Formats: sequence, C-alpha cells, structure tokens
Amino acid sequence: MILPRATDTASSVSKQAQAEWVDLLGELEAMKNTVTATQARLAVALEEATKADEAKQGIRAERRGRGVPNQVGAALQSSPHAGASFLGTARVWVTGMPFTFDALRTGVLSSWRATLLVRETSHLSAEDRARIDEEICGPAALTALARTGTRRLVARVKELAGRLDVQACVKRNAKAVAERCVSVRPAPDLMVYLTALVPMQQGVQAYAQLKAHAEAAKATGDGRGAGQIMADTLIERVTSREPGKADDVPVTINLLVSDQTLLAGGDQPGVVVEGAPAGVGTVPGPVAHSLAAHGIDTDAAWLRAIYVDPRGRLLATTSTSRFHPPGLAALLRARGQGICATSWCDAPVRHIDHVVPHAEGGETSLDNGQGLCVRCNHAKQAPGWRQKVTEIDGRHAVETTTPTGHTSVSVVPVPPEPVTSTGHDDTSSAPRPPQPVQPTGHTHTRTSPVVSRPPAPARDEAKDGAERPAPAWTPAVGMNGPGKGRIPRSRYSIGCAARRPRGAIAYRPPGRRGAARPRSPRRSRPDLAWAHTR
Repeated sequence: MILPRATDTASSVSKQAQAEWVDLLGELEAMKNTVTATQARLAVALEEATKADEAKQGIRAERRGRGVPNQVGAALQSSPHAGASFLGTARVWVTGMPFTFDALRTGVLSSWRATLLVRETSHLSAEDRARIDEEICGPAALTALARTGTRRLVARVKELAGRLDVQACVKRNAKAVAERCVSVRPAPDLMVYLTALVPMQQGVQAYAQLKAHAEAAKATGDGRGAGQIMADTLIERVTSREPGKADDVPVTINLLVSDQTLLAGGDQPGVVVEGAPAGVGTVPGPVAHSLAAHGIDTDAAWLRAIYVDPRGRLLATTSTSRFHPPGLAALLRARGQGICATSWCDAPVRHIDHVVPHAEGGETSLDNGQGLCVRCNHAKQAPGWRQKVTEIDGRHAVETTTPTGHTSVSVVPVPPEPVTSTGHDDTSSAPRPPQPVQPTGHTHTRTSPVVSRPPAPARDEAKDGAERPAPAWTPAVGMNGPGKGRIPRSRYSIGCAARRPRGAIAYRPPGRRGAARPRSPRRSRPDLAWAHTR
C-alpha cells in the first residue's frame, strides 16, 4: 500500500504529511461506516426476498427466513448468532430509525454508536423510537452528535425514553431482573469466567463482603493477593469446601487426550470437551497429565476416553434408531470438541444432527452425524439448504450449500494421536498407524503404559508386504476391555474403570509430598464408551 510521504523516514516526515495521515484515517473511518450501512441494507433486502420466495412455497410465516442469519454471518465471516444480531439491528435502522441510518451512511455515526441507539430504544413503541431518532440524529442535531461522547449519548437516550414512556422503562428493568442467571465461558490459560448476572444491589453486596474478607485476611498476614483471596473464598463458599481447599473439588474430567500424553509423558495437547458450554478447549500435554494425576490423588477423577482406530480416527458405529444413542452422541460431541460444526460458529453443541436427513435415507452413524447449535440445526431445515459428507486430508468434513448456491466446508479438528508402535509420538509428515492394544481381559496400571502387539497372522492369511486388516476396535491403554471371547453388552457403551493394583504407588505431581491418602472403595460406573464396528 502506498501512503502519502511513504518514502520518507520516520524522523523526516513533515507536519503536513502527518496531518494528511490523520485526515486519511478519518476518511477511512467514515468509509467503514458507509460500508456498514450498505451491508445493512443488503442484509434486509436479502431477508425480504427470501421471505417472499418462501411465502410462495406455502411455508408458515413463523418459519420464513430462518436460514438468512446463517447466510449473513457466513458472508461477514462471523458466527450465525452475530449474523442474526446484525440482521436484527439492520432491520431497525432501515425500517424504524431512518435518521440514524442516514447518519451511519454519511459516516457521521459509527456502527457501534448506531447499535447502542437501537439497544437503548428496544423497549419503546415505534412512535417513541422515531421521536428519539429524530431528536438525536436529525439534521439539526448532527453537529452536536459529532461532539457527544458515547456514554453521554446513551445517558441522553435513556433520559428521553424515561420522559416519553416511563412505564416501558419500568417493565424493562423488571424483565432484566427476571433474566438473572449464572454462566461460565472459557478464558485463556485453562481458566474460566464464572459470571453471575444479578440485580445491582445483590451484586454490590456480594462483592463488598468478598472484598472485606480479603482485606481481613491480608491484615493477618495472608500472602495471596486480594483478588486471589476473593476468588478462592467465592469457590470455597459455593462448593462448601474448607478454607484453603478450593482446589479439591471432586469433578469428572472429560478429557480427549492421547494415551502417549496421559501415560508415557508425551507432549501432545489434550482437549477438555466439557466443563463449559462449549468446552474449555486445548490444554498443554503436561497440564492434561497433571489434571488427571491431581484427580487421582484426591480420589475424585473419572477418566472418559475416546477410542481410536489404528489410523487415529474415532471409531465408527451405526444405529437403526431415529435418534443418536447416548454413546454415539458423546462421540460426535468429542469429535467436534463440543463446538458447533458450522463454519464460523463457536456456539456449544446442543443438537446431534443427521448430515443427510433421516427422512431422506440418512444413517444414524458417526459419519452421517454432526453436532450443531440450535440456530444452525433449524437453519439447515429451511428450503434450499443441502449438506453432504466429504473428506479432506483424511478427516471428516461436511459441505454445506445455501439457497443462493454458496458453499462452505467445515472440517473436524485433528484428534490427539494415539501411541505409536515405538511408544513415542510420530512427528513425520506421513503418520504411520500405531500398534493396537491386544483386546484381552488383562488390566494395565495408570503408571505403566504397557502396549501389547497383536499376534502375527498366519503365513497363509496375508502375503508378504500386504496390509494387515485393522481390528474391529482398539481400546485405550490403561483401560479394561471386554473379556476374552466376549462381546460388549451394548453396541455403544460398557462400564470401564482403570484400577490400580495392590502395592502400586500412586503418581503424585512434583511439589506434592507426604503419604498418599487412604483410598475409599471405588464404585463401578458405566460412564465410559466402548464402541465397535460391525
């Protein structure tokens, strides 16, 4: 890109050139706002045209235009939820707030400030919203609008709304109180945001008590920071743990991790597929190993393993049922790491869906299944949407075609690689299939990754150099398999647990000293999935 005075060095740029750069930044910002207004008009026109076409097809009014937010989100390279939000805001700009739309189109008003005007008038009638639109963004108010900050602008809109319809403002506050909730979402570095949306007075009171407790603890010589004490105290009180025991909460670790990382000290990352609506995400190998080890030490860890075939893929299984059985649904969620399979969508999986619909002959199988959020599952049922299963680089993929003919392909994430025949990760460009564990009734300990090779086939069964057939299923290292000569009691699930033999020493992470705690008798739980192909 060629900029004004771009050939000059930084020390020799004149004030005039710097002024030109500032003017150019302002012009580009105004152009961004104009582009946003154009996108809004196009999105509204697309929705109107789609609804008109579906009305001719006899589709009910409440079902018309269900796929438009997904199309808008894909075009804007954002999630379907963001596409729906933009479409709803654009609809108000175009049809209900013409002065705001003109200010956005001419570059006077930014897209964020225009969005705030829509949000702060959402509870008003169309007539009152139109009055505020003219009062704030009318021709006579554009000069003042350019000098008004965002917080003052929002305060001005709230003041006008209270004057025009105070009853609507009271109802809005009551609705907000009814929507109080607690949510959790992933944060960087294996942390989560635990958020409570509560009335203002309750939230202030809770924060004040936590802060007072932290200050009192600091006064007695506690070496933790005030924020650390507040966070630990919150967890201890919510989980009814003793002080200083916030980290000893018994949980089930739903971890998608290779046996090399878990048992042999490998460095491949793991994936925590639960713990938040869309999972916690990828964690380093040592962290995944430490999570499992800490749970074992506190006698609170249950490990759910996902089994792979010798090529590193999740096992395929089918069902004649219309709905996906629990074991198959768990595999589909784990394969997508708990995130919706639609491109650009980061929402958590809520529906287990058939790629090719069951009514059209689609199988209830791992290959024909995918995890979707509610919005994406409903959108693909709109007229003109088609999906088919494909494969890219050996991984499961789904190709989606929209009513306008645009296509997108979503590919499942790469799962952690299983242990190789040498017991180390294979980092070559062409991965070789690992040697499977011999499916016997013997048990391996957590601390010793013993991998047994399958018996060599007879000479008359395979020619020299021919590829040996893969076994029907491959259990993970350290887990009990079905007894020799026996078939699992279900095609999808069988209870499994890795038990430590008597006399074995429990693994303890570095820094933990002292004798191991006495272990309480463990109850068997059928919460591990064993799957095999037919």
